[in-house]
Amino acid sequence: MIFSLDNEVELEQTFQDLKSNSYNLDLTRGKPSLEQLDLSNGLFSINPAEFSYSVDIRNYGELLGLEVCREFGSKILKFPKENVIAGGNSSLTLMSQYLASLYLHGSGNGPWLSSERISLLCPVPGYDRHFKLCEEFGINMIPIPLTGSGPNIDIAKRLVKEDPSIKGIWCVPKHSNPTGETYNEECIKGLLELANIRKSDFKILWDNAYAVHDFDHSEDLADIFMLSKESKAEDSIIAFTSTSKITFAGAGISFIAMSKNNLDLFCKHYSSTVIGPDKVNQARHVLFLKNYENLLNHMKGHAEILKPKFEMVEKWLSHLNNCSWTKPKGGYFVSFNSAPGLAKKIIKLSEEAGLKLTPAGSTFPYGVDPKDENIRLAPTACTLEELEKAMEIFVVCVSLANLESKV
Repeated sequence: MIFSLDNEVELEQTFQDLKSNSYNLDLTRGKPSLEQLDLSNGLFSINPAEFSYSVDIRNYGELLGLEVCREFGSKILKFPKENVIAGGNSSLTLMSQYLASLYLHGSGNGPWLSSERISLLCPVPGYDRHFKLCEEFGINMIPIPLTGSGPNIDIAKRLVKEDPSIKGIWCVPKHSNPTGETYNEECIKGLLELANIRKSDFKILWDNAYAVHDFDHSEDLADIFMLSKESKAEDSIIAFTSTSKITFAGAGISFIAMSKNNLDLFCKHYSSTVIGPDKVNQARHVLFLKNYENLLNHMKGHAEILKPKFEMVEKWLSHLNNCSWTKPKGGYFVSFNSAPGLAKKIIKLSEEAGLKLTPAGSTFPYGVDPKDENIRLAPTACTLEELEKAMEIFVVCVSLANLESKV
């Protein structure tokens, strides 16, 4: 670094120099880079006609997806294959379909439509698309803090006991978006205790998007399906994942897993919207990935590309004071906390200097960060060279906002 972060005059000059270069850099979304997508280019050369199966993959049918494809979802989510549906390319679509089924049919306790108010607990900072889905369905969102190893269970228990409108909780349990934390076993058992307060009327929406996305040695995620059976809460777990960040983000396979009771109920709704998934793409993925062990080897290629980027982020953030950030061992994000009241200002300054960031408040329900401090950094899609410049801009803007706030 050839400039001082403590000298306001020098910092302002550096900021103006950065602005004059008309950069167009983007750290807004957690997308795979071109280099990562190239790891799966073998999909283009695969002929699904080579796939041998008892049904014609070109035709309708197989509502739950190809059995051999469901096996991948089973391994990733740690659910029995019989409890897994392999769908289209978007797990977010399956989440929407599942919420729709709860609204129209419920899960044994009547449709959500018949309730005056439906609420979900939302760990924060969290995933903006979960919040968008809730807004779409008119679901009331109640934020609860994350602790570094999952949601604060004590707060969650109190809220669930006090408020009968609370029907579940969103979870990104491994390399959480955006904090990168992995829920520990104590937290997961606590979540199952929440479920037992309400029985099957409480849903743990288990969005395990980063289940195999380690780029450094990280702790294993406890098997929630096994734990739920032990605590007789298996009807409360609805798990999701996809291959979006394993193969192609726009042409992957999504999975949803749940108990047999839930599966039977969900399929009554699901079968009215789906005649059969894209079995050609499912067959193509089976031929490309071959087996779960090969899938894990494939993910090592992603890790080799991603790890240097997160090291680059850490290198630049380490120059800063009066702020904090997470140090993930997997996933796609770093969660940065500025001094309170500065997130919007930092994002505005960054945009002026040619760096787009996720809007302030995006990691909170309704787009409102009560402390105006959290910024989600997504360093995955750009090149290392682009990321170096992006982080220089970000560090300059954080430092400038800090100095200006003291005037």
